[in-house]
Amino acid sequence: MGDWIRPVPERALRTRARLVAGLFCAVCFLGLAVRLFYLQLVGSGWYSERALGQQLQDTVVPADRGKIYSADGTLLAANSSCWTLRASPREMPEDKLELAARGLAQILELDEADLLEKFQQRSSNDCLLRYRVDRTMADAVRDFCEENQITGIRINQDSKRWYPEGEFLASVLGFTNVDNAGVSGLELEYDDVLTGENGVVLTAVNAWGYTLEQSYATEQYPVEGNSLVLTIDANIQRYLENALNYAVQEHNVAARAVGIVMDVNTGAVLAMSTTPAYDPNQPRVIYDEATRAAVDALSGEERAAALQLAQQTQWRNKAVSDLYEPGSVFKLITCAAGLDAGVIQAGSTFYCGESISVAGTKFHCANHRSHGTQSVTLALMNSCNQSFIQIGARLGKEAFCDYFAAFGLREATGIDLPAEPKKSLYYTAEQMGPVELASCAFGQSSKVSYIEMAAAVCAVVNGGNLMRPYVVSEIRDPEGETLDKIEPVCTRRVIKEETSITMRKMMEAVVEGGGGQNAKIAGYRVGGKSGTSQKLDSEDETARIASFVAVAPIDDPQFLCLVCLDEPHSWTTAGGSLSAPVCAEVLEQTLVYKGVPRAPAEDEAQNTAETAAELPADGDSFYGA
Repeated sequence: MGDWIRPVPERALRTRARLVAGLFCAVCFLGLAVRLFYLQLVGSGWYSERALGQQLQDTVVPADRGKIYSADGTLLAANSSCWTLRASPREMPEDKLELAARGLAQILELDEADLLEKFQQRSSNDCLLRYRVDRTMADAVRDFCEENQITGIRINQDSKRWYPEGEFLASVLGFTNVDNAGVSGLELEYDDVLTGENGVVLTAVNAWGYTLEQSYATEQYPVEGNSLVLTIDANIQRYLENALNYAVQEHNVAARAVGIVMDVNTGAVLAMSTTPAYDPNQPRVIYDEATRAAVDALSGEERAAALQLAQQTQWRNKAVSDLYEPGSVFKLITCAAGLDAGVIQAGSTFYCGESISVAGTKFHCANHRSHGTQSVTLALMNSCNQSFIQIGARLGKEAFCDYFAAFGLREATGIDLPAEPKKSLYYTAEQMGPVELASCAFGQSSKVSYIEMAAAVCAVVNGGNLMRPYVVSEIRDPEGETLDKIEPVCTRRVIKEETSITMRKMMEAVVEGGGGQNAKIAGYRVGGKSGTSQKLDSEDETARIASFVAVAPIDDPQFLCLVCLDEPHSWTTAGGSLSAPVCAEVLEQTLVYKGVPRAPAEDEAQNTAETAAELPADGDSFYGA
């Protein structure tokens, strides 16, 4: 057998080994070449980013939010410098951790044990100590660290929102959170517009994350957000807030008050207030003393829930977000609809007796007063429920509901403020029976928003155009250049011009000799309507909303003022007595400020005489609704 085994020559064996080694080297070289190609061309971006992430430390430089100005140029929302304090525990001296925790806790008003726990996490390169402190606190931290040679504490310049006028216009402006993001009001509605673009500072660090002594920094500068210019005039806003605050205190208004001043021809909101207000610089502080005392008297979860409810209530812009029963102010809508539809004329008459029966339900006027025979003007002057029930019956439920919708009382107005309800509470024609039609016709059984009611009355007096309310007139870039100018928008025509003219005359008669005499302004012609509505969903059967809407000059409508006092506790709850004087005060100051001239005494006397022809002969048909 040994004859068949032939040994491989040594030379051939050596050749084979060389071939195998060469092939192995070629495969390895090819693999390395492919890997190198991938690393240098395909995966270079990922590795570069990872390397930069290890070599550079980025610090965000917050951008200022855009400013907010009133129509007259008053600065309402700005930014102030502050400082955010952070720590890098790995850079702090081991033997001074306890000293740092003790000293900084005292300066920053923080818990010493919590700070020490943060500092003892030696692998951490960044932890937050406290957001947005003032210069005094930041300087105290800097001095403490320098005196005790404590490293690893960073004091980064920051900015925070600042409202120079305090609680002025608070419910409209809103406020921001700790991250400078809008929480409510215009700050929320225009958050994307107001928010700027943050900057970045890149600093070189070593492998352990320490800043290099000979490091470099590259800065991407922050860009301030765009600014807003409002339709709201700061002077008119002050007139409204001052008058409303006085009324709330004088009449012990329990559920807050609402005031709105509008340009009747454009829908621009010139002033808007919910009183009592709050300071957006300290939005979480309860500013109503009685409410704050009630919350402080509680403890635990009960207190937390009460505090949250109180905060949400004071932040809520009631003028836009809440629904209410408009009461007799709504009679303007019923009257305009009846005249426009042709079911009544200015000379139509109605009879008001002890009560009127509708499908077995009796309705009467307030205080069970019998007004006797009433013209349409007298019915409006005397706020006669029975007359308006008859007007509603003549309209019919279909036409009534059509006009209700046309006046914009079913859906949101589209105002540029957040939290407006998508729809109001109302009966459709299918849901409405004779009793529901009767109560809706004189302003009960429906709930609309305050801004809806104001916009609807603007349409009554401005020729019949339903204008969309708005509060922002311009958007400007950081250099002050106008980016967008908001123009008035007419949603639809609701009533004819001649209907509007007739309504203006009737509204003037209400102020001259009816339930709105407290809204008279010397030298100016004023039209209006009072309302005292029952809060049907309140547990308190005596709860009322005293309201008044006034327009001046009524012969050339320019300004509307709506004032609603929710649950006043005074000598009366009548809107013509409590709210009308507030409207008169605000409108008189506004007319003078806007340069609208007063009529001479002889012209005023002539206007009064012309209106007197529409008034009751015995002068005793006045009923202050």
